[in-house]
Amino acid sequence: MIQIVPQQRILLATAPTDFRKGMDGLAALCRSVVRADPFSGALFVFANRKRSAIRVLAYDGTGFWLCTKRLSRGKFRGWPRAGEAGVAAMAAAELQVLLANGDPSRARFGEAWRRIPT
Repeated sequence: MIQIVPQQRILLATAPTDFRKGMDGLAALCRSVVRADPFSGALFVFANRKRSAIRVLAYDGTGFWLCTKRLSRGKFRGWPRAGEAGVAAMAAAELQVLLANGDPSRARFGEAWRRIPT
C-alpha cells in the first residue's frame, strides 16, 4: 500500500507521458526528465496527453509500485503547465485533491506546519 504523508516528496512530470511505458520506462524518465533518483522514496506522477489518466510510480524499499487512475469522463484539472524544467513539486494534500479529480490550484489548505497550543 502506498501512503501519502505530508513529509512525502512528490514530483510531477509536467509534459505528457507515453503510457505504453511500464515501470522501467517511467523509472528512466525519472532520471532523465525529472532528474531524480527513482529509488529515493519520492512519488513520481505522470499524465497522458489528454490528461484523462495519471500514473504514480513509487519505490517502497523492496520494489516499485505503479498505480494508474483513469477518469471515465473529463480530464484532470489543475495540472501544472509544462515549463522549462518539465518538473513541478506538489504537496501531499494537493496530490490527494488531484487524485479525487479536484483542482489543487483552487483548493484551500491549512498551513503545512503550525504550532500546537499547549
